[in-house]
Amino acid sequence: MALVVICGQPCSGKSTAANCLAEALKDLESSPAFKIIDEASFHLDCNQSYADMPSEKNLRGVLRSEVDRSVSKDNIIIVDSLNSIKGYRYELWCLARAAGIRYCVLFCDVEENNCRKWNEERKGKGQASYNDKIFEDLVRRFERPDRRNRWDSPLFELWPSKDGIEKSSAAISDAVLYMTKRADSKSRDVKIQQPTIATQNARFSQANSLYELDKATQEVINAIVEAQSQAMEGPINGVSLGLDLPTINISKSVGLPELRRLRRTFIKLTGQTSLSGPPPPSGAESAKRMFVDYLNREAGTA
Repeated sequence: MALVVICGQPCSGKSTAANCLAEALKDLESSPAFKIIDEASFHLDCNQSYADMPSEKNLRGVLRSEVDRSVSKDNIIIVDSLNSIKGYRYELWCLARAAGIRYCVLFCDVEENNCRKWNEERKGKGQASYNDKIFEDLVRRFERPDRRNRWDSPLFELWPSKDGIEKSSAAISDAVLYMTKRADSKSRDVKIQQPTIATQNARFSQANSLYELDKATQEVINAIVEAQSQAMEGPINGVSLGLDLPTINISKSVGLPELRRLRRTFIKLTGQTSLSGPPPPSGAESAKRMFVDYLNREAGTA
């Protein structure tokens, strides 16, 4: 149905906005199903998650993977996080486009001094807050949304320090209307993202191809995760999946979110190839061989 990206500086009222948006959806006569995806859902500490670039990249990967699994034409997904990098908002917009659903950004526009003050108040109350170094770094790197960008449009703006945040706030009401308004061929003010060939789900000419490909690639992922756990998250080399199959050679530790991303990309690429060429592998052994070769090329030493 829709993907809503909550965006703003640290301690700018984003979670309050997400909750108010959820309450406004509940009040509708025909309340749609919705889900809030945030860092708290995964019990992630804000300081640890933004302590360095690898940690921050992993956080974004976890959230993006959950969004990818959750988006559908039957529910509304609300992403409650900083979402401060425009490139990351573009990735979320691509997920909405691939799913063929509506997309919008809800921006909590708050001056830095107010965010800094609210962060200190949270510290005093023993609530989740940022340490000074991380807070200043996040403020410095924040990239404001621009409605001229496809991935920042439509843009609904809140001013929490001036007007507060209520479920009846104009921006929240406008966002709810945009997400739930009935659209037809004559609608001009509601844009439903249309998937392209590059973002469509893989198409398969044989009935069992999708099942075999999905099962085979998941077995490879499971083998890698198991091997890495035994190697204490270190590199893995020469992991065998069976006779006549290439060995897995990955020179660095690859987290589960990254493995899932590679798996999804492989499946999509395989589906795109089948549109103009031979059908994808229908056998498990063939699928595993192709997937291992792909992983060794993308993340390994091969």
